[in-house]
Amino acid sequence: MNKPQPLRYHFITGLPRSGSTLLSALLLQNPRFHAGMTSPVGGLFRNMLNQLGAGSEFGPVVTKEQRRRLLRGLFDSYYADQAGNKDVIFDTNRMWSAQMPALMDLFPGAKLIACVRNVAWVMDSIERRYRANPYEITRLFSDDTERNTVYSRVDTLAQRNRMVGYPWTALKEAFYGEHASSLLLVDYDLLAQAPQKVLPLIYRFLGEPEFAHDFERVKYDAPEFDEALGLHGLHQVRPQVGLQRRESILPPDLFEQYSKLSFWQDQAHSRANVITAKPAA
Repeated sequence: MNKPQPLRYHFITGLPRSGSTLLSALLLQNPRFHAGMTSPVGGLFRNMLNQLGAGSEFGPVVTKEQRRRLLRGLFDSYYADQAGNKDVIFDTNRMWSAQMPALMDLFPGAKLIACVRNVAWVMDSIERRYRANPYEITRLFSDDTERNTVYSRVDTLAQRNRMVGYPWTALKEAFYGEHASSLLLVDYDLLAQAPQKVLPLIYRFLGEPEFAHDFERVKYDAPEFDEALGLHGLHQVRPQVGLQRRESILPPDLFEQYSKLSFWQDQAHSRANVITAKPAA
């Protein structure tokens, strides 16, 4: 009996509301691939590091090789059901940008795809979902001080340990880090406008044979996850890929403040790969 080939792992990361769910839904069309929304593997990964690290009860008795085997075992155990059915696993988590040294050691040859978007539009998108659920107290904010107005909400999200600020700083670390050549940033606007051009570039970056995707019939939704968060519709993908043009609902000064944070537009000091359009004048 032939033994199944070991799974190959790649990772999806980046900013929220920037196309990671859309990208996963498209990759899922390829029968060789498994992809989805944020999995629990990232949280388990971080908790295990905390349990085995310096200052913990077991830190002195667990060797580096044991830690490596335990961390690798998280992936193999969680995705064991995919072995023999799929060839490539894409695990999604915004924390992976900050874990590139460990990921590159555990999975030599692995690649990270980071979905990005003008940060002002990220904030606009989250604010729209918030206002679309006016009778729900979302878990994004811990108290009334944080959720009082659009200014307090956006500033809270931008803090370096919150929904937008954390992945933004983690991605900036990876973008200028020593493993940047294994990182690909994909601009949401381009992915939504021209998926037929962007997907072949992603396949080339991964070293995978191209696949004929159907951009007119895309399926993905996770209502249970969104309901638990108190922000309905957060992970629902429209059947037809496309970019919806609209006016921002953010005050102009707030929009201008956060529209200046697209550091990936300047690639002079990074070896990262970037698929992005030139910013409008």
